[in-house]
Amino acid sequence: MRLLTLLFAMLAVAGRVDPATTWRLIWSDEFNGPANSALDAAKWTFDLGGGGWGNRELEVYTNSPANVFLDGAGHLTIRAIRGDNGEYTSARLKTSGLFEVQYGKIEARIKIPSGQGIWPAFWMLGGDIGRLSWPSCGEVDVLENIGKEPSLVHGTVHGPGYSGGQGITAQTGLPASAPFSDDFHVFGVEWSADTIEFFLDGKSYSKVVPASLPAGAQWVFDHPFFLLLNVAVGGQWPGYPDQTSQFPQSMLVDWVRVWKAVPARRPPGLPR
Repeated sequence: MRLLTLLFAMLAVAGRVDPATTWRLIWSDEFNGPANSALDAAKWTFDLGGGGWGNRELEVYTNSPANVFLDGAGHLTIRAIRGDNGEYTSARLKTSGLFEVQYGKIEARIKIPSGQGIWPAFWMLGGDIGRLSWPSCGEVDVLENIGKEPSLVHGTVHGPGYSGGQGITAQTGLPASAPFSDDFHVFGVEWSADTIEFFLDGKSYSKVVPASLPAGAQWVFDHPFFLLLNVAVGGQWPGYPDQTSQFPQSMLVDWVRVWKAVPARRPPGLPR
């Protein structure tokens, strides 16, 4: 048995077997703070305004405490509101200019909202979007849900030649088709140089590799990305609120955490 263990370890060192790795936390927000307090401005900033955001969405994104705040119980709240004038407001947070990551494990524990026309998301964009624009910068949608599908969530990557409705995507659900809005769930990806693997509550449900892309398409997931959280209202994919839609709708985020892979320590005495 000791001989087999030693042989496996030596093959790992030689690169013929993937060595075990551990994860080291490099960034997080636990959203601890008094009720109705603001976000940590050292970690998050905002996208602001309306105009459809390329998807014919209805909401105007604000940084108003009516739309985004800590609830005092360890959660971030992003709230979509329908005003008396029929205008929708919500919030879209990002770490752009404050934190970016290239490769690792990126996770968030979230309780999503519900209802026709509601579109919550936890996602990432390439930090070079200002230079290359979208989709050449790359996009990884760690979590998306559209309200008309309460029991499904989607994980998707977008890049040049596989964006929008042609994104490389997969979906998953809960046992007995339970709605995701009933409880918190952990949504994540493990991202390496040639793999993006999607997880729900620690279980893998999809893996994207360069061979998954259309012939001749470029793998654009080899540079730093920043994180985003938002709740959109309406759009070409989810459709629009109807008479069944109720407001306000809130997404609660318990935490967001980012880890880097750390190779397992080499056993003493093995060749380098």
